[in-house]
Amino acid sequence: MTGRFEGKVAFITGAARGQGRAHAVRFAEEGADIIAIDLCRQLDSVAYALSTQDDLDETVKLVEKTGRRIIAEQADVRDLAQLEVVVDNAVGEFGRIDYVLANAGIGPVFGDRSQQLSAYLDSIGVMLNGVYFTIEAALPALLRRGDGGAVVITSSAAGLKSVGRGFATKSHGGAGYTAAKHGVVGLMRYYATTLAEFGIRVNTVHPTGVATPMIQNPQVEQYITKHPEFGAALENLLPVPVVECLDVTEAMVYLCSDAGRYLTGVTLPVDAGLTVK
Repeated sequence: MTGRFEGKVAFITGAARGQGRAHAVRFAEEGADIIAIDLCRQLDSVAYALSTQDDLDETVKLVEKTGRRIIAEQADVRDLAQLEVVVDNAVGEFGRIDYVLANAGIGPVFGDRSQQLSAYLDSIGVMLNGVYFTIEAALPALLRRGDGGAVVITSSAAGLKSVGRGFATKSHGGAGYTAAKHGVVGLMRYYATTLAEFGIRVNTVHPTGVATPMIQNPQVEQYITKHPEFGAALENLLPVPVVECLDVTEAMVYLCSDAGRYLTGVTLPVDAGLTVK
C-alpha cells in the first residue's frame, strides 16, 4: 500500500529539529521526498540555543530510515537568492515540488535580549519576510507542475492573539513575534486568492506551545517565574501543558493530502483551546 504522498516532494524550512523535523519524517513516511533547510547557527537576539548542523544531519538520518530521499542544506530564509539556489538545485534532482511547509521560526521573546531592536527585526525577517521568500522561491516549481499543490505556513496562537500580558512583558521581541505571526495570515490569504486558479491551496496552522527547544529551555522558565501572568496566559483550555510536534504535523498532513483538498484560506488552530480561553 502506497503512502498518501507517494511520488511527491515537500520543501520544509526549519527542518533541523522540532516541528520541522517531525514534518519531514512524517511526510517521508507517507512517501514524499524531502527538501529540508535550516539556518543551523545562532542569532544574537535569541536567548536559547538554536539548531546546529548536527541537528540537520539527524533529520537526514531519520528521513533516510524511511526509505525516502532528502536534500538538506544550511540556508537562511531571509535570503531569497540563497533559497532560489537551494530550490533550483533540489528540483534539478527531484524534478518537482508539491508541498511547501514554511515552518522556520525563532522565539526572541524572553530575557534581556528580547529588549534589543534586533529581536524585532529578526522576528520579522525570519517569520514574515522568510515565509514570503520561501513561497516565492518554490512558486515556479509549484506552477510548473500545473496540477495544484499546497502551501502551509506555521503561524501560532500568537497569530490570533497578542503575546503581550501588560507593560511589564513589553519587548521588541514580543512585538516582532506577534506582528510576524499575524502578518503571515495576511500572506496566506493573499496567496490563497492569487493561486487558487492553479489549484494551489494555502493555509496557516496556529499551534499553542509545542514541546520543542523554543519553549522548553531555562530562559523561558526564568521568564515565567519572573512574569507569572505570562505563564498563566499560556495555559491551555484543555488540560495539557503543551502539544507534541506530531500533533501539528498531522494537521500539516491533513491540509496537504486529498482529505483537505477543498481547504484553502483557513487559519487552523492546533491550540488545545488557548485562543478561545
